[in-house]
Amino acid sequence: MCLMKYNLKPISNVTLRANNTNLVELNGTAVLTCSVSSGTSLAYRWLNGSSEVTLTANTGVQIGNGSSTLTIASVTRYDQGPFRCNVSNGISYGTSQPLALNISYGPSDPTLTVAPMKSAHKTGSNITLSCATESNPPATFQWVFEGRYLNQYSRNLSLDNAKVNQTGSYKCLVTNPVTLRFTSGIIMLRIVGKTALTFKLTPISAVDVRYAGRPPILFASVTLSCDVTGPVDFIRWWKNGQELTADNRTAVSMDNKTVTVNPIQLTDSGDNYQCQAFNSVSNMTSPSNYLVVNYGPEKPVITGKSMAMTGHSVTFNCSASSQPPSFYNWFFNGSQVATGSEFTTGPLNLSSSGMYTCMASNSITEQNSTTYTMLTVWAPVTMTTVKVVGPQPIENQTFTLSCMSAGSVDSILWMMNNKPLYADNRKVFSMKNATLTFNPVLQYDMGNYQCAASNPFSNMTSDYYNLIVNYGPERPAITGPTLAMSGASVTFNCSASSQPPSFYNWFFNGSQVATGSEFMTGLLNLNSSGMYTCVAYNNVTDKNSTAYAMLSVIDPISAVQIAMPLKPAIEDHPYTLSCEVTGPVVYIQWWKNGQALMADNRTVFSMDNTTVILNPVRRSNNGDYQCQAGNAVSNMISSPHRVWVNYGPENTVIIGPTAGETGRRVTFRCLASSQPPSSYQWFFNGSQLANGSEYMTGHLTFNSSGKYSCVAYNNVTKQNSTAYTMLTVIEAIESVMVKASTIPIAYKMLTLTCEITGPYDSISWLKDNTTVNVSSSYPASNMSLYTVNNSLHFNPVTKSNNGNYQCATTNQYGLHRSAKYTLLANYGPLGVDIIGPNTVVLGSVVTVTLRCNADSQPTSKYKWLFNHQSEVGTGAILGVQRAGEYVCLATNPVTNITMSKTVGLGVTGK
Repeated sequence: MCLMKYNLKPISNVTLRANNTNLVELNGTAVLTCSVSSGTSLAYRWLNGSSEVTLTANTGVQIGNGSSTLTIASVTRYDQGPFRCNVSNGISYGTSQPLALNISYGPSDPTLTVAPMKSAHKTGSNITLSCATESNPPATFQWVFEGRYLNQYSRNLSLDNAKVNQTGSYKCLVTNPVTLRFTSGIIMLRIVGKTALTFKLTPISAVDVRYAGRPPILFASVTLSCDVTGPVDFIRWWKNGQELTADNRTAVSMDNKTVTVNPIQLTDSGDNYQCQAFNSVSNMTSPSNYLVVNYGPEKPVITGKSMAMTGHSVTFNCSASSQPPSFYNWFFNGSQVATGSEFTTGPLNLSSSGMYTCMASNSITEQNSTTYTMLTVWAPVTMTTVKVVGPQPIENQTFTLSCMSAGSVDSILWMMNNKPLYADNRKVFSMKNATLTFNPVLQYDMGNYQCAASNPFSNMTSDYYNLIVNYGPERPAITGPTLAMSGASVTFNCSASSQPPSFYNWFFNGSQVATGSEFMTGLLNLNSSGMYTCVAYNNVTDKNSTAYAMLSVIDPISAVQIAMPLKPAIEDHPYTLSCEVTGPVVYIQWWKNGQALMADNRTVFSMDNTTVILNPVRRSNNGDYQCQAGNAVSNMISSPHRVWVNYGPENTVIIGPTAGETGRRVTFRCLASSQPPSSYQWFFNGSQLANGSEYMTGHLTFNSSGKYSCVAYNNVTKQNSTAYTMLTVIEAIESVMVKASTIPIAYKMLTLTCEITGPYDSISWLKDNTTVNVSSSYPASNMSLYTVNNSLHFNPVTKSNNGNYQCATTNQYGLHRSAKYTLLANYGPLGVDIIGPNTVVLGSVVTVTLRCNADSQPTSKYKWLFNHQSEVGTGAILGVQRAGEYVCLATNPVTNITMSKTVGLGVTGK
């Protein structure tokens, strides 16, 4: 986790924006988006006021886009905020400025009050009516008295010096100018004369709405009566919470005690009627009376099967739209069989087919309605089979199949090879498909036939009837060779398309020789050539058919070879190959390396292909040659004859040095292209020296310089070729060695000298097998490495010069290297140091070990002094037991340099 924080960026400038800040309650959707200027791997937390916004079912709140967007669908007055978003990522966090939404809502149903609060007020009183509602922005008000709009637009209505004619209902209309929603509230006000209040009135104790006469029936009239217990001054009617007003179907009596609706419609069902009774000391509203419209029954609907199988029962259900629900009677073919909406038959038989009738009746509307359904009963199909009607099938004659079945059959389907079969110009079906007739039947009608008998509840398919059409034989076909080899046997096969299979007879040149579809000859000779006839016969159709084949007998080829040429193949000369064959030949084919040999400007075949002439022959003609001879019954190929084209010698060369050193030997090698390989002779200045492809000289002298010749000879082509080379003998370099002027000591002069015995042309120096690049002129004061003549100078030598040095000298013969000289610069001692403690606790140890180190080549020799006086030891390690000063002296035995280091050892108490 710590590693991940190194990749995070801090958060800056958290900003909160809204798609719209002015919204209407339940109509608007708020989309708040939180963003940052910088930051990665962000986590968001939303706040509404001081509470965190969470996802709760059915609230319309959604958080998306990686939690950076807050969506509130159908906002309410409680979604005004202020909203903030908090963003964090593990290393920083930030919070946006608050953002508030202006949600317009209301108005709610108003609350009306009267001051002073009394059941009745005296004339001359000052009365104030107040209307209160919840709304944002504040609602507008208007007062209505007894249906008349008053020019009063404040939430309070003042009645000063009230009069009796101001008694009645006061309605307060409230409207929100933004949401455009409105509602109203009503309050009753009673104003009486001063003397009327001196009488004591009885309050209303009960109010109820009842039907006057029959209950409501569709398209009839219904009267509602307001029954009141107690004295009544006036009555007011309400419908679905709104004050009832008369219209073209609704009439109110003069005293408001009854309401008549004429005619009743289905849309009136569920209407809530109430009446409100008033007197001077009380008012009361009746319980709700929900209008229930009685109607029907409409035309019934029967559900159930229209077909069934014998032995089974079926159930019918009858339903009709009706209020109150209908009762039902069932009839079968005119006779009543059951009552109730559901009717289940007994076990069915074929006589149960017929008409089933349902009659629905309504006890309130005193009406009924009838419908019916038809039922067909089927017996199951229990047997189906295909039978042949008339003679057996013979091609091009009429043939009939019949479908035999048991049970109630509604339809029959014929199939061939599991696919439906349809009538055509040769296939005819009888009425209801009981028979199938082929007129005529043909071979391609053969196949597996079935008939399937079915009714709506069962079906059965017959077993396969395999229709085999008898025909033929058609013209026979004879298979077998037309050519044969003498001494062999051949087999002829005769076949003819036929049903049933034909019988066969064989004839040779008119004489019967065998029966059966296959005929094998004896051993053939040239007299076996002729006509072989096959006769096929069908014992059902009583027909036969004949075919014949011709056979020619030929002797085979018994031997093929390539005659051995009299002369070898020599390049640029003609070369002839001949093919020798035993037996009658029809064709000869030549092959080279398994590929057919074709004629070209150098390859010529004789008229009968018995010979091939390669003129001239080239080494590209090398390879294995064969000739193949064949006739109609045999072929044979010769054994491979290898052709090697002899050529050369040519391109003779001598490989060897052009210079040699006195006292040493050199070797020459002679090469020439030749088939067969050449023999070689060596000559020096015209005198023969040796035979063979390689020649080594004796120890060279200056007289060994001169011309060396090689003569290559081919004993087949009888040709030769000569090459020569010149050799120069020079004085030898006997030895090369490196010597140092002194023992190498760092930062002092050192010279390496290359000592050479014998004449040479040049000198070079190598360090670790790499050429040393140095100046060969006189040294300058700032040069650390240079050469003069045959010497390599180090001015001075340092550790960086360490390595293996060689000097290399050259002459005309080649390069000579010295043995390696290993340069190792001696230095030091440098940086003497003593390793060990400075103080020791008394009694903690007996002996303290001090170790002295110094950088030195070769390794320094060490000596120890105690308190700068007495010698107490030698070697790099010293064990001490006394407190004091110890001095280590390091001396290089080669550089003779000595350096020292002093350490003090103290003892402390515990």
